[in-house]
Amino acid sequence: MKNMPSPFRYVASLLMLLVLFTSACGSKEGKVEGVNMLYGAQSKVWKTDKELSSTGDKVKQTDAQEDERITFFANGQYNMTAAAGAVNGKYTFDQAGKKITMTPDGAAQSNSFDVVTLTDDKLTLKSPEGAELRLEKE
Repeated sequence: MKNMPSPFRYVASLLMLLVLFTSACGSKEGKVEGVNMLYGAQSKVWKTDKELSSTGDKVKQTDAQEDERITFFANGQYNMTAAAGAVNGKYTFDQAGKKITMTPDGAAQSNSFDVVTLTDDKLTLKSPEGAELRLEKE
C-alpha cells in the first residue's frame, strides 16, 4: 500500500488543477490584442456596456446614450451614431503604446484615449482625465 496516494496529495492535486483552470479562463480585462480586434474583417460595431467616472463610479446611461454606436473600419475610418446625428472621422491605433487617436472629419483637433482592453468582444477606452468607457461588440 506504499504506492497509494495520501488524501493530502489528492487534495493538493485537485487544488493545482483548479488554479490552472482558473488562470486559463481568467478575465481578459487589461489585455490589448491586435488592431484587427478593433474592426474585425472589414468593420465592427461597438455599443456602450458601462461608463465609469474618473473616480471609478458608475455613470448612469440615458436611453439616448445606450443607443449610441461606434463603427471602426479596416481602412482607418470610424463612424459614431447617436440620436443627435452621426460623426465620421479617421482613427489611428498605436498598439505598442496602447493608444487610439480619433479625428472627426473637418476638425482641427483630435481626441486620444488609452486602450485599456481590446479583445474580440470588449473594448475599454480611458480618457486623459481618467474616465472609462467600456464597450462591447454588437
